[in-house]
Amino acid sequence: MGSETAVTVEVEGIPFMPEITVAKPLSLVGHGITDIEIHFLQIKYNAIGLYLEKDNVLEHLEDWKGRKAVELVEDDAFFQALVSAPVEKLFRIVVIKEIKGSQYGVQLESSVRDRLVSADKYDDDEEEALEKVTDFFQSKYFKPNSVVTFHFPTTPGVAEISFATEGKDEAKTTVENTNVAEMIQKWYLGGASAVSPATVKSLADHFAALLSP
Repeated sequence: MGSETAVTVEVEGIPFMPEITVAKPLSLVGHGITDIEIHFLQIKYNAIGLYLEKDNVLEHLEDWKGRKAVELVEDDAFFQALVSAPVEKLFRIVVIKEIKGSQYGVQLESSVRDRLVSADKYDDDEEEALEKVTDFFQSKYFKPNSVVTFHFPTTPGVAEISFATEGKDEAKTTVENTNVAEMIQKWYLGGASAVSPATVKSLADHFAALLSP
């Protein structure tokens, strides 16, 4: 089994600790940015760090032992297995370029809704849960270094969302809808359809090392 030395990773100058403890110690397994290119100019929005129970997740990824990173990055079934694995996960999103929270909320809502519709899982309950997420971000302002956290406990169907910014108390909300929680995970863990190709490549590199014979 491959192993890596735990070190703090910097993404665009923003540090991500190698481990965060919530209910259990969670390891940093992927990092990257969300960005957009306009007229050949790269605009970077957020830095991303993805944490999960590394040891427990590996038993759910036995089918991918010995696979190279170039194979994993193209394999949607691998990323679905990551999403489905019943282990604690935490996504830490740190703002690089300031935007209104409503813009982030609309992007998240649109992506999650499209995924739900495509999977024929969008009903009144999902609409209500998504509305709660959009409302949560509506009044927020994403200054640089503000932090959005998505925490997925081992309890199925729960997503705990928090927002912290300088000078204000941390705001929190909880979404209790299995389909919405899954699709929020897929926004960041969804392989080819995820919001950050850099983070997906980082995940593939990391797990290829962990799953090496």
